[in-house]
Amino acid sequence: MARKEKITKEDILAAAFQIAKRDGMQEVTARKLALEIGCSTQPIFRVFQGMDDVIAQLFSMITNFFEEYYEKYAGNESIPFIRLGMAYISFAEKEKHLFYALFLTTERGGKTLYELLNGQKGLLVKEINKSKELGINNPGDLFMKLWIFIHGAACMMITGDYDLPEEETEMLLIESFQAYAKGNR
Repeated sequence: MARKEKITKEDILAAAFQIAKRDGMQEVTARKLALEIGCSTQPIFRVFQGMDDVIAQLFSMITNFFEEYYEKYAGNESIPFIRLGMAYISFAEKEKHLFYALFLTTERGGKTLYELLNGQKGLLVKEINKSKELGINNPGDLFMKLWIFIHGAACMMITGDYDLPEEETEMLLIESFQAYAKGNR
């Protein structure tokens, strides 16, 4: 008798991640997951308590993926929030479905936008501290003003309405930082 291949938690989550990345989080269903893996739905429910459990763990994977994406993004680190903004906009362009799952839904795994951006390594806190070192009195206020531009550009990227080159986007972010910073010292 042939030995059955064991489907692991990692196999299931990897397949779920591929579906979410390719088709969107809403397409991660037990049937589609089983089809992606090449098995019945039984192994999924043997390993997980249900699809809510799969989705919760998948959301954590996507959050970690964004954090790694941001950390690897090469960009301007001398001016606070610029690299974060550029990475965020780039993530929207390159990982539309994952971006949507993290930032364009109210289903964020119980996390706020701040918590998602900050991640496990305190990435946003580091940017805020950099602002304080530059003499910014209220870095949270400065960040919120910049964030409106950053998030708007990212959303426009997803819909295809944003076509500025990366260099021009970065320059707009720097100019916005400088303008907002003047009134915040």
